[in-house]
Amino acid sequence: MPLAALIFDFDGLILDTETAEVEAWRPEFEAHGVPFPEEYFLWAVGRGAEQITKRTIDLLQEAVPELSNIAEIERRANRRRLDIIDQRIARPGIVELITEAHGVVPLAVASSSKHGWVDTHLGRLGLWNYFETVVCADDVPRAKPFPDLYLEAIRRLGVSAQGTFALEDSANGITAARDAGLNVIAFPNDLTKHLDLSHATKEWESDRAPSLSDIQTLLESIR
Repeated sequence: MPLAALIFDFDGLILDTETAEVEAWRPEFEAHGVPFPEEYFLWAVGRGAEQITKRTIDLLQEAVPELSNIAEIERRANRRRLDIIDQRIARPGIVELITEAHGVVPLAVASSSKHGWVDTHLGRLGLWNYFETVVCADDVPRAKPFPDLYLEAIRRLGVSAQGTFALEDSANGITAARDAGLNVIAFPNDLTKHLDLSHATKEWESDRAPSLSDIQTLLESIR
């Protein structure tokens, strides 16, 4: 079976918004003498917002019960996070893979974030027109780690799950794609490389995304 399609995660995979959140919030925790709650954040990476019961400011308030000026801290950290993200470009090799695969196989995005976020950044990066469809949390009942986003993406593309590869950076995203029947390449970022991603079809160890020929070769090897 030839390669049927490629489906890309967005946050952390196309654009590294995840380490940006840690970079934005860590100073606030350090200023109050407490460590950043990385374990909780890693648990949350890739999940839909409806599954995340605590905001980062909630975690800080739990660690520092006497915390005051909560709204000001949250505004400052969020502004810092957005400033970091707005200056970031796509992760190494991602643009090259997307442009190389465009017109060869159908391309889609499957993201636990909402369209307002994903569509805006895809446009900013100049990548919007390369995708046949973009499926976001607004489009399905459940986001990752449930398979709904990937099932909707392959439905829209009209392709089989068996010949489709997902590219993911998080354990929750990998679980969603695998449960939808897809092959998955794990391409972690500096944050998610600390997660167990062994349930992916392939853990990509380079700091640069695979090429189309790399993925085609991988598909040949698992037939």
